[in-house]
Amino acid sequence: MQFTAPILFRLIRVLDRPTYHGWIWLEGYQLDNRGDAVERRSVFVMKAGLRVAPASMVGKPGQRCPVSARRRTPS
Repeated sequence: MQFTAPILFRLIRVLDRPTYHGWIWLEGYQLDNRGDAVERRSVFVMKAGLRVAPASMVGKPGQRCPVSARRRTPS
């Protein structure tokens, strides 16, 4: 089910897709509770709902993510 709990997300880029005011498409990796990438995703989010996670939750900046290149279409 969507929108029931926040997720950790390592941002790759902000996608340049048309959208509604205050919303954006992001591309990156969904992270588990250890900060390891578990899936590459594109997500449609409200900018006002985003929060920056503490560095201790997501690992070292620039750390590579060993995940498959398979993409999931947004729900």
